[in-house]
Amino acid sequence: MKIPLLIAACGLALAACSDPQDAAEDRLEQQAQDSATASGLAVVAFGLTEAQLLDAEIIGANGQEVGDVARVLRTADGGVSQLLVEIEDSDPDRFVHVPLSDLTPVKRGTGTDLSTSMTRADLKALPSVPLRP
Repeated sequence: MKIPLLIAACGLALAACSDPQDAAEDRLEQQAQDSATASGLAVVAFGLTEAQLLDAEIIGANGQEVGDVARVLRTADGGVSQLLVEIEDSDPDRFVHVPLSDLTPVKRGTGTDLSTSMTRADLKALPSVPLRP
């Protein structure tokens, strides 16, 4: 009887000590969703709402997905200046800033993605943006 309780207690202790990077990413995602909800149906860039930008994939020069929009970053006057992008298949997860000037909207299916002339290697060469724990 004591062993199952000990195993359960260890499992709870491990869950409580989750990876700080995972916690920071969860917080980032929640902040991005809260911002998109507050923005509502307002068009913010490329004829898209903030929520639509968050759903967009970043498509590289070779036509392959190179990243995902993690957050829309705004200027002091509320305009969109750049996007925080998570580089596709980076391990550990890696985030970079991509200026809007490097992106072009592309209709794909029922949604809109963002095309860039950058490759995944170009994105990886950008300075990494650390997430706050």
